[in-house]
Amino acid sequence: MLHNKPKDDNYLHKGLRRQLVQLLREKSIKDERVLAAIEAIPRHFFLDQAFERIAYEDRAFPITAGQTISQPYTVAYQSQLLEIKKFDKILEIGTGSAYQACVLAELGAMVYSIERQKELFDFVGKFFFLGRYPNIKRFYGDGYEGLASFAPFDKVIVTAAAPFIPPKLVEQLKPGGIMVIPVGDDNGQKMLRLRKQPDGSIQEEELGDFVFVPMLTGKNK
Repeated sequence: MLHNKPKDDNYLHKGLRRQLVQLLREKSIKDERVLAAIEAIPRHFFLDQAFERIAYEDRAFPITAGQTISQPYTVAYQSQLLEIKKFDKILEIGTGSAYQACVLAELGAMVYSIERQKELFDFVGKFFFLGRYPNIKRFYGDGYEGLASFAPFDKVIVTAAAPFIPPKLVEQLKPGGIMVIPVGDDNGQKMLRLRKQPDGSIQEEELGDFVFVPMLTGKNK
């Protein structure tokens, strides 16, 4: 899986990424900057070698610590909803494989990413590809707490399904900022986009059904 030695990124991989980008276009991803980021990032780097031939299929795959790498459509969709501008300061809840973080960093954002699984946090820390993105800062911690010492953030993205909108994440969002978060449980999850108004109130949009792993509290050692 992830390790500290570079992998090959050959013409076959690049061709498969182009096909993936075309599929995402057909599935309503319209932000060309997001599509360019997906095309630029070798997703097979983030997966065990056993998955290399199918790494560019639009589906999730298992990674270490019993977690998953999200399907490319979900990554692209959440990224598109964030309306990212270069130098945006983004809080990401759930680093996982770091694929989503790399997409955000490729778009020019400053990414502050929290992972609660210590095994996964340490594992990703050895990943050679992260050296390409000094604009990703990783933290081991509880996503429900956010990163108050680095707040406020222009954008917040949550990559696991929360049973409710965590109030501390709303507090750490700038007025005018956007949060994208799936909310729900095993009975159903909705993708929400929240916009924080100048007076601190929240405008909420509901944007379809998704399936994510649950967002858990605390840190897992």
